[in-house]
Amino acid sequence: MQMTDYRSFGPSGLIVSPLSLGTMTFGAGRWGSDLVEARGIFDAYVAAGGNVIDTADVYSGGESERMLGLIVRDSGLRDRLVLSTKSGFARSQGHPLHGGNGAINIRLGIEGSLRRLGTDRIDIYWMHVWDRTTPPEEVLQMLAAAVARGEILYYGFSNTPAWYVAKIATLAAAHGLPGPIGLQNAWSLIDRGVELDLAPMAAHFGLGIMPWSPLAGGLLTGKYGREMLAEAGRASAVPDRAMDVEAGKSDRLSGDNPYGGMLFTERNFKVVDTLRDVAAELGVPMAQAALAWVLSRPGVSTLLIGASRPEQVTANIKALEITLSPRQQARLHEASVLPALNPYFIFQLPREVIFGGQSVQPWKEAATSHGAA
Repeated sequence: MQMTDYRSFGPSGLIVSPLSLGTMTFGAGRWGSDLVEARGIFDAYVAAGGNVIDTADVYSGGESERMLGLIVRDSGLRDRLVLSTKSGFARSQGHPLHGGNGAINIRLGIEGSLRRLGTDRIDIYWMHVWDRTTPPEEVLQMLAAAVARGEILYYGFSNTPAWYVAKIATLAAAHGLPGPIGLQNAWSLIDRGVELDLAPMAAHFGLGIMPWSPLAGGLLTGKYGREMLAEAGRASAVPDRAMDVEAGKSDRLSGDNPYGGMLFTERNFKVVDTLRDVAAELGVPMAQAALAWVLSRPGVSTLLIGASRPEQVTANIKALEITLSPRQQARLHEASVLPALNPYFIFQLPREVIFGGQSVQPWKEAATSHGAA
């Protein structure tokens, strides 16, 4: 696979490269890149054929969008790129209207992002987080209206439960309104929760998936060792740090590890051990092997990568050249497999158990196998 092996994103005409560039590191913050560094990262990505640049209204307190807008303007490449941004997390403190998924914040979020990016449209707009408050009907109405006005061309959902996205997709289809085209969720060898409900829902509705944090906050690069097990208590502090978005100090929103101490468990380090062995067999860095695993997952349309230096972009792109053998896939699966949670363990029963000992093939599987024959 190469960066120029473009594909459509979800059930749409939006054409994307297999890797997308995340710009959470652009701007102030612990891992922030200044304008010169950010230009170098951007140039390395687009020179390789990448065409999707992702940001959010709260990254570095809005500085990521402003910096990206300046870089894109100076590059002269606006109409060759897919600009992707988000709203949902609070942009300011002390009142509730600058956060969540309500009509006011969606409208203010879009207007602010358009202004900071210096563009007349957002190619794909994401609900950054589910606020557990706003009715799905209101979200659909506002996003469909924004599409009608031409402010956004497509939209999708990040960090939102499958049932909520499914309801919006169903309502959109029933009312002849533009529906979501994709999901943006964490997906890595460490965090495979998307495989329970979200990925099957995306397959059913034909939604593309743009995974974020494929390196699990850096754990899958091998930079953390078991000495970090003592840091597990950091997880309890994450909600407090996530509030400090205006100053760009949030671990969650400014480029630091987004999981806190939740990363550092013995189970996760066993996954790292297996990945290290597989990467050694392939003769590649652990990060590239981890990215190759996510790229091999069904439903992945384009994978979000982040970087603080141009060399990291170039290194990550090499993951497209890696093919994991069936044996290596099996080893990584066994090391990282999800627990048998209720009710998902029931779904793993052979169909013969449900259908009285008879073999029954769903129509999609039958169509695929008959077509292959």
